[in-house]
Amino acid sequence: MYKLLAIDLDGTLLNSYGQISEENKNAIKKALEQNVEVVLASGRSNMSVKNLADEVNANNYIICGNGAIVYDLKKEEIIYSNLLNKNKVLQLVKICDENSIYYSVYTKDTIITKNLNYNVLFYHQENASKPDNKKTNIQIVQDIYNYILNSPEEEYIKIVICDDSSIIFNSIIKKMKTIKGVDVLDVGHMSRKIIKSGTEEFSIEYFYTEINNKNVDKWTALSYLIEKLGIKKEEVITIGDNVNDKIMIENAGLGVAMENSAPDIKQIADVVTSTNNENGVAKIIEEVML
Repeated sequence: MYKLLAIDLDGTLLNSYGQISEENKNAIKKALEQNVEVVLASGRSNMSVKNLADEVNANNYIICGNGAIVYDLKKEEIIYSNLLNKNKVLQLVKICDENSIYYSVYTKDTIITKNLNYNVLFYHQENASKPDNKKTNIQIVQDIYNYILNSPEEEYIKIVICDDSSIIFNSIIKKMKTIKGVDVLDVGHMSRKIIKSGTEEFSIEYFYTEINNKNVDKWTALSYLIEKLGIKKEEVITIGDNVNDKIMIENAGLGVAMENSAPDIKQIADVVTSTNNENGVAKIIEEVML
């Protein structure tokens, strides 16, 4: 009997438009009715994950920033964290600035960036359909280094680096991997998201990586949570599509990869379900839990 279901968001629960289908919502509702703990586990910041958890009524716990934070939604407090300190963030920001590479810095509730591009453009577009109290807070700052240097904020979730040139991107990744005390996510493929503008659609594609503090991953955060809840790892199902889901897919009682996952993610999964645009989350819930 499975007692906890951990679900990634982008590329997994969300379709290419950043939406949760009615099929996925209904399947999660049925799982919750069977007293299964449903936990959204994402690379996104707190507010963004909170809003999506509310949409599917998964209102107990969320995992944010690739496992940097476990948040108790009932108590409205962080119960576990592993965050980057300010000095480390400044060190990383300096490298990005010196190499003219696009990046964004995530605090617990804000994305700091120089302009709306790549992943931040997608979040900005999502905001257009949300009420003010549910928007992802995006702070546009021209001099991010000095902004952070003078900020009272001492801890940060992650830095996301993006570029549409693989040559430029890979050279920056090599430099980032020389920095001690951080984990650099090895994403081997381009991210592709679809944005709607009126009746027109256009896609944004880019290479990206995410830099967290050392030993941040979704499974470590989940391990903390299941120990707290008295759940065994054999009673956990994890569903994901990307390299930041790999460790939780490998370690769960049942690790599920999406059909749209990279080949190496599908290879280590126990089961492969349909794509995120074909309600793969709903299908695996129906097959395994219902």
